[in-house]
Amino acid sequence: MKTIIEPFKIKTVEPIRFTTRTEREHILSEAGHNLFNVHADDVLIDLLTDSGTSAMSAKQWAGIMEGDESYAGSKSFYRFEKIVKEITGFKHIIPTHQGRAAEKIIFSILGGEGRIVPNNTHFDTTRANVEMSGATAEDLPVAEGAIPSLVADFKGNMDLAALETLIKEKGKENIPICMLTVTNNSNGGQPVSMENIRKTSELCRTNGIPFFLDACRFAENAYFIKLREPGYGTKSVREIANEMFSYADGCTMSGKKDGLVNIGGFLAVNDDDLAQQARNILVVTEGFPTYGGLAGHDMEAIAQGFEEVLDEHYLKYRIRSVSFLGEKLGALGVPIIQPPGGHAIYLDARASLPHIPPQEFPGQALACEIYLQGGIRSCEIGSVMFGKTDPASGAFLPAKLELVRLAIPRRVYTQSHIDYVAECIGEVFKKRDQLGGMRIVSEPPVLRHFTARFEPIKSKQYHP
Repeated sequence: MKTIIEPFKIKTVEPIRFTTRTEREHILSEAGHNLFNVHADDVLIDLLTDSGTSAMSAKQWAGIMEGDESYAGSKSFYRFEKIVKEITGFKHIIPTHQGRAAEKIIFSILGGEGRIVPNNTHFDTTRANVEMSGATAEDLPVAEGAIPSLVADFKGNMDLAALETLIKEKGKENIPICMLTVTNNSNGGQPVSMENIRKTSELCRTNGIPFFLDACRFAENAYFIKLREPGYGTKSVREIANEMFSYADGCTMSGKKDGLVNIGGFLAVNDDDLAQQARNILVVTEGFPTYGGLAGHDMEAIAQGFEEVLDEHYLKYRIRSVSFLGEKLGALGVPIIQPPGGHAIYLDARASLPHIPPQEFPGQALACEIYLQGGIRSCEIGSVMFGKTDPASGAFLPAKLELVRLAIPRRVYTQSHIDYVAECIGEVFKKRDQLGGMRIVSEPPVLRHFTARFEPIKSKQYHP
């Protein structure tokens, strides 16, 4: 395979600080063994998230200087609205400060006690907003999505048979909305096929259920469709994205992913009444309908980012650079979710640390050791994030998968950075039998992974 180069030049650089293992041991202890609590200055390579961490382009920075900060009717809003409508086709575009604000608005309207919201897999803030409304978040991924080592083209798909059964058993009147996350973040960043999007849409429309996309990584999903799904190889990514959105009644969007910006998002809908209800909440919680929770310059940056993210040279580089890390780790024997997703590599902590039970959080233990080894920050996506206690029995209910996500910020790191990441994780994998589990010392009632504090169960975990 020929070398695939970055389709950009580096114009501005930011220094990163090197620390010793002894320093990192102190830093991690002070942070309660939670990498969210570690100061960014104490991180060498930051793979905690790909959300809001992109490097913006020269044209995006130029757009920031041109941003119209008018309170109402900003010209920056109308540019933003025009470009989003061209790509999604939705009638009403409602700006928000980020994706979770869009989720909060839509589930405040459509959620509630006794209601059920199905999804291929809810991510953390989506699930939290569903559950805070009183509704139940139901994950319906296809069976192959639960087998990390299995190589399949579209492991992010919705289980259509399970969705149909849910509708029959619970009643369509109790399902106010169906979501489909593209790509499927919690399930390894795996893509969803166009066929699955279309059939999910058909099933929802047959039953009168509004169908929405969680479209944070729509461009990456569209590119996977182009690469893998018959009949789409000759279509442009923009055409594929247009078709994806055509099957939905609306979407939530965090522009901090495929919008290539540091802040911003939107809620898009076709239904006039739903749009009016959403704007009523927007004015109270976010801002006037033509700026939502954003400055004019933020909307300029998102508009430009939407243009750039559909560039196929960029997407080819993006998908290949992530798979490059997956291949290097695979060569070292490190188990990961296969095949590599679009925005991240997911380490299979359960397979790497089979001696650590789920209630001792193997993903958290692995993420902490990777930080100690090389100053690399990652994110646990396992029983810390999604594990629960059964309210009736008090039994621990583990997550379906125990993962550590290495989310790659867009246009930020070079190949040598990624080589370093692979080398460090390879060293951790060599001594995996020495690692011990973690226990929670304190935790909040919602989204505990952000601020919980931990301590190691076995102190030998933190010795080289």
